[in-house]
Amino acid sequence: MDKRDKWMHKSYWKVLGVVLFVYVIIGGLSTPLKPGIANVTSEKSLVYAGQSFTLGVEGYNTHFKVDGKIQAWLKLDSSHFLKAKNVEVINDNTANLSFTLPTISFESKAIEGLTLITYNEKDGTAILPDAISFSKPSKLDSNITNDAIWVSSLPIFTQNTSIMFPYRNILNETIRNTFFHVALWLAMVIILLAGLYHAILYLKTRDLRHDKLSAAYNTSAILYGILGLVTGSVWAKYTWGTWWTTDVKLNMAAIAMLIYLAYFILRGSNTDFDKRARISAAYSIFSFAALIPLIFIIPRMTASLHPGNGGNPALGGEDLDHTLRLFFYPSIISFILLGVWMATLNYRTEVLNEKQQLKSQN
Repeated sequence: MDKRDKWMHKSYWKVLGVVLFVYVIIGGLSTPLKPGIANVTSEKSLVYAGQSFTLGVEGYNTHFKVDGKIQAWLKLDSSHFLKAKNVEVINDNTANLSFTLPTISFESKAIEGLTLITYNEKDGTAILPDAISFSKPSKLDSNITNDAIWVSSLPIFTQNTSIMFPYRNILNETIRNTFFHVALWLAMVIILLAGLYHAILYLKTRDLRHDKLSAAYNTSAILYGILGLVTGSVWAKYTWGTWWTTDVKLNMAAIAMLIYLAYFILRGSNTDFDKRARISAAYSIFSFAALIPLIFIIPRMTASLHPGNGGNPALGGEDLDHTLRLFFYPSIISFILLGVWMATLNYRTEVLNEKQQLKSQN
């Protein structure tokens, strides 16, 4: 055994990888989501100053009936809030909210979305942006008068401090896929860097050990890339309603994987060890150089449904709050360690096969 490979036989980092993965699976799948507002219904799609209307609220994981004391507000901007005149609780996840918009006009956009905010002591706050559209009238009807008023601030609410994942409309329970889909891609890039490192070292030293290690790391990384495409496709089906779209991020990721799959075709088409190693190392460098613009640059230059591209935010705010981070970062570390473990097994298997071939030839 090469002295440089002794670390591969150590067990502490492998145990850490397994422990972290089990922690992510158990904790990531058992932690509940925060209460949220799944949907609202109204007899009006557009409301005007002076009008009264009712919003039917469908909650998720809420306890409207248990608590009973529900407050509801509509937010126009940071200094205009409107409290519900009446709250009718139907069950834990359903309530009807009655509002009357003030007749006072002020400068605003022609049409703006009103954000719905609900609060009770058990659930804390739940928010749904753009719950209903508000239109500023060109001229107020002088015959319409009411005592409704905008207030400049909300009361101080007691927040639910339980360990829960954020509720995001549309994502719902699939927000847990962050631990798998996103973590797989990040781990893939890190492991591909290891493959690139050993490819460069082979070209400098002509040591076939580096060629074998580069191929082993690339194999683990591409497996992660394929799993990333699969988990992303499942996520897209749930959130976008289709397994695949012409979205630039998805297409660039697929092209990057096809480029790397050609790496294995090149390796399999050469039987001469030295020639195969030189071609593989050069192509590994080319593949990683192509991966960067395909994954991280081109999608950011155009509009994209995928979070993190075209002005669509990702990994920030409610998308990745402190509770999600408790499992997201350990997930990345576990996938890296498990990917390296798979790579070392692949490498050691190839070394043993090479020794067997040499023995048979002798």
